Amino acid sequence: MVAEAFAAANDGVRWYIMTDDDTIVFVDNLVGVLRKYDHRKYFYVGANAESISSNWFHSFEMGFGGAGYALSYPLAELVVKNLDVCIKRYPTLYGSDHVMQSCIADLGVSLTQEKGFHQIDLHHDISGFLSARPQSPLISLHHLDAFDPIFPSTDRPNSLNHLMKAAKADSSRLLQQTICYHKQSNRTFSISWGYSAHIYQGTYPPSVLLRPLETFVPWSRAAKPPYMFNTWVLSRNPCEAPHVFYFDSVDEESYEDYVVTSYNLTGTPPRLLACSSGGNRYSANYVDRIRVLSPLKRYTEVGSRRECCDIVQEAGMHTSEVKLRACMKHELLA
Repeated sequence: MVAEAFAAANDGVRWYIMTDDDTIVFVDNLVGVLRKYDHRKYFYVGANAESISSNWFHSFEMGFGGAGYALSYPLAELVVKNLDVCIKRYPTLYGSDHVMQSCIADLGVSLTQEKGFHQIDLHHDISGFLSARPQSPLISLHHLDAFDPIFPSTDRPNSLNHLMKAAKADSSRLLQQTICYHKQSNRTFSISWGYSAHIYQGTYPPSVLLRPLETFVPWSRAAKPPYMFNTWVLSRNPCEAPHVFYFDSVDEESYEDYVVTSYNLTGTPPRLLACSSGGNRYSANYVDRIRVLSPLKRYTEVGSRRECCDIVQEAGMHTSEVKLRACMKHELLA
């Protein structure tokens, strides 16, 4: 009877999305991701937590409910039909998402990982993670009250509202990392679109910059190793520390076929002033604003390379301009 009522009430439904109430979901990106899968088949789409201890305590085969997961209609229909039996089978499991994963495993379906679901089992300053997250559409951010405001000098609600300004302009590129180089000044630029930009003096290969700077702390301090990904610990050498710029605004005026976003320097830490090369002060100190021009066309990451970019160093007083573009066929990022 329950299964028949479920089917009658859900005519035309393709997917069911489960998530927590302390999660922000980027709906356009979620729709784009699910479009890759045949909703007529049995799909359980989600992601692990960032913390090894969280996955160990629950299951590495589980889509975390805080980050959110998606069930195709045929799978949801099977779950409903067998739910009472399943709940009785797993009375000791902690969390409905672990129960759900166990029920789905009993039906012969495994988790399909999508890296854009973010449980954020991290504490304090997660800017390092957001500035170098996986190459995938940003779908969700969970645990909004467990980490610091993502933009400096503001609170959590205003930080999220500010991020949504970038998402409204182009959600497909939101927090997509682009790395490029200005050989004349020997600088490396790392752009997390709509969120942050880093300038490093010297050449840093993508294999280094794709690792998040460890600005955050583990969900569980006792976990060794703590994370599901490699990190990069910021050097104390002032010549190796980045200048960090944060998203400021979207240019409302059209600029040919580009969306223009601006990123402002958050301040020059005193330790950077001590860095000198050949008697010259660290040259990035003369840049306090970055403008990024990105194509109006939505970015599709499936089967694509990261975007490349060109740098116009003198775009105005203390301003650098970065223009994103598709990489040429044999082009290397570094």
